[in-house]
Amino acid sequence: MKNIVRIATLALLSGPLLLGSCSKDDDDNKLEGPIPQSSFTFQVNTTEFPTVVTFTTTSQDGFLYQYNFLGDNAVASGAVVKRTYTRPGTYEVELITAGKGGTSISSKQTITIPDACNNASFNKLVGCEVSGTKVWSYINTPGAIVRETAAGVQLSSSGALNACQLDDQFTFSNNFTVNYESGGSTFQNGACGTSLNRGGSYIFRPNPSGNPLIVLQGKGGFIGVPDSVVNKTYEILDVTDTRLRLRGTNPDGTRTVITLAPFDATAPIRLLLTGGSSKTWMLDNAADAPIVVGTEAAPSSYFAGVKPGELPACQSDDDYTFSSAGVLTYDAKAETFSANGFSCQAPQSGTSPFVLGPAAGAGLAQFTLTRAGAFIGTTDASPTERVYRILSIDNNKMTIRAGSGQNNGTVFTIKLVAK
Repeated sequence: MKNIVRIATLALLSGPLLLGSCSKDDDDNKLEGPIPQSSFTFQVNTTEFPTVVTFTTTSQDGFLYQYNFLGDNAVASGAVVKRTYTRPGTYEVELITAGKGGTSISSKQTITIPDACNNASFNKLVGCEVSGTKVWSYINTPGAIVRETAAGVQLSSSGALNACQLDDQFTFSNNFTVNYESGGSTFQNGACGTSLNRGGSYIFRPNPSGNPLIVLQGKGGFIGVPDSVVNKTYEILDVTDTRLRLRGTNPDGTRTVITLAPFDATAPIRLLLTGGSSKTWMLDNAADAPIVVGTEAAPSSYFAGVKPGELPACQSDDDYTFSSAGVLTYDAKAETFSANGFSCQAPQSGTSPFVLGPAAGAGLAQFTLTRAGAFIGTTDASPTERVYRILSIDNNKMTIRAGSGQNNGTVFTIKLVAK
């Protein structure tokens, strides 16, 4: 394939010269002028990635120039040519020069492209040691967005973020592409608005004299807070496996600092569950069949539930408070309704850490109570696994299913309402 490209290039460059020779006297079939001497220099830009290399001809007696980028079968014409390399490694290049006396081919030169993953900040930004692509989203704690003056004086700091911000995803790859996925809508002008989903590219600058920089290419790209800056630039203040802090300058001259974490698909669920700090839920005694028991295939096959308002008083007044710190607090009030005898008994109030993560099976997410004996709704709901899958949730109501449902096991489907 390399030879085919070279032959084709020679033919294209030689064509005008041969046609020109036909107009000469029939007794002189030679091209006039010296045969060109083909050569070139190159300059690698080491200040940013992807790496741009500038090729400049130093050929003599030529007027047409064609660079062959061997290995990827690409060509480019011109006395000065710039080529962008997104992947590290070594690449061979040669130059074909055409002049009045014919054509010539330069010696091959080897171009060495450095690896951006050798830079610690870039390595963490894109996850070089894993897949080379990493998804970031806002941290779900106060202070995720801080606005400051150009001199660094804080003007404001965010509290709990809106759900349409917490599900935003910013994906960086080691191919220097960046993608924003809103999850449905983008927070702008103080409210959830039209989605601003966007794909694009970025430049990474190690910037040895200061913080590393991310430069988004074009207009409309943003990380965190949307604005209208062209080629928006962000300083990387800090980047680790678990945190990314960026600072960008706004159109009015102020600066915004945002803190991101590796994307957690359960973040919007956690926000609804905990209210951003803590939130209390109760059994929904106004609903029909607030607790049913069965199997995954037939959730109410063992117990179809009671009518609205018929839960025992010692069960319906229980409070279940979930905190953003990952702790469930159960307040039984005076008594707990126990499956041991199906009666009101001594209160079993207490706390238990919980771990929220993706659902194994049907559900938006699931949480596991880590303390033995902890429960929600009824004491015999998944006593061993203590796994509760969130089937549906909004600001006011939540339906959970206790038990994994594996091997046709028993599951409890429980309806709760925010207090």
